[in-house]
Amino acid sequence: MYLKIGHRGAPGYEPENTIKSFEKAISMGVDMIELDVHLCKSGEVIIIHDKKVNRTTNGKGFVKKKSLDKLKILDAGKGEKIPTLQEVLDFVNKRVKVNIELKGSGTTEAVLKIVEKNITKNKWKYSQFIISSFDSKKIKKLSKLNKDLQLGVLSKKGHKFLFRKAKEIKAYSIHLHLKQANKKIIKKIQQEGFKVFLYTIKTEKDAKKAKSLLPNGIICDSPNLI
Repeated sequence: MYLKIGHRGAPGYEPENTIKSFEKAISMGVDMIELDVHLCKSGEVIIIHDKKVNRTTNGKGFVKKKSLDKLKILDAGKGEKIPTLQEVLDFVNKRVKVNIELKGSGTTEAVLKIVEKNITKNKWKYSQFIISSFDSKKIKKLSKLNKDLQLGVLSKKGHKFLFRKAKEIKAYSIHLHLKQANKKIIKKIQQEGFKVFLYTIKTEKDAKKAKSLLPNGIICDSPNLI
């Protein structure tokens, strides 16, 4: 059985990477939420996909050049505010697993610190987190800093590149774009001991194809499709 994963929450229904979006995904019965992190000017780890706030908020400019106070003024859609990683973890409160995708510079150590803090103080478990990135340097660094982390590798360069990187860092999972995937590739990766997560499913047609490939997880904008 595959894990149902809400991509940035449930952006098919609510503003992506907001508390409202994660709430919707959880209400739809996901096993895991996926979110993206950047570091802002004042040092907090915040949840946003792009380097700039332009697309997802009513503001303009680079995330790294804005303090948390300035970011909190912005409307991320339907009156929602840009949340911090800690705010999202407090809201989720271990109800579902969390896939943290590292985006901006400086996020590696900052995210590790937050994850370790929540494990020691808030009774989270390492098995409730997956930390992933397209930046193999970030994931490689994490693999050296903490051997208990479940790490996921992503790439648009194809499964052979992913396979090599995953072996190198002893990754937990390999995240394939649906267009890269077929049953043969997925089975081969699984036989080597890796989980396979498919992204990003947006339509019923995509969902049907994804399920037929028998992955370990499906990352979807509208969780009800899976």
